[in-house]
Amino acid sequence: MKTSSIEPFFATLEAANPHPVTELEYTNAFELLAAVLLSAQATDVGVNKATRKLFAVAHTPQKMLELGVEGVSQYIKTIGLYRNKAKNLVETSRILIEQHGGKVPRSREALEALPGVGRKTANVVLNVVFGEETMAVDTHIFRVSNRTGLAPGKNPLEVEMGLLKRVPPKYMKHAHHWLILHGRYVCQARRPLCEQCKVLRYCDSAPPELLKNLSAAQ
Repeated sequence: MKTSSIEPFFATLEAANPHPVTELEYTNAFELLAAVLLSAQATDVGVNKATRKLFAVAHTPQKMLELGVEGVSQYIKTIGLYRNKAKNLVETSRILIEQHGGKVPRSREALEALPGVGRKTANVVLNVVFGEETMAVDTHIFRVSNRTGLAPGKNPLEVEMGLLKRVPPKYMKHAHHWLILHGRYVCQARRPLCEQCKVLRYCDSAPPELLKNLSAAQ
């Protein structure tokens, strides 16, 4: 993607969705952390279905710890890798209580030290809860960044670093939401819906015949 295309690319996404939010359901920082931890290799829809019941009985680290691994497992067994995730969630709750006063820490280092919390999860929490300008690269952002040419990379970290350099500062706070939603609903893995794409003209992989149609329509 040409550097000159990046500003209008994000301006178009912003115009279509001025206030994007995560599709994971949560009411506090701990619930968001738990939901993102559970979302690895799972859909947001599937996670929300499980956490609605889980968070009704355990919406704090203390209550999650009291529920225990077996208790948590009963609520999240519809989610992939649920046994391991239940262990991580309970252990994370224990660490939050013992080391952070039951609060979700704002430090990347402290977040990544929690069981089951990697760089992507830490970035989501830092961005959504604390408003920091981070870029959580999931499978959708990785695909969109490579396919459009916005920030090509061989792995998520390369893409993240590329995005941090190329995304204009005014769009950084919401950029990862726009890219996730674009990848989830338009720039899909098996068949991108290019004919419905509002940012097609800026994409390196745009089908030539559709670009011709765009030019003819102007």
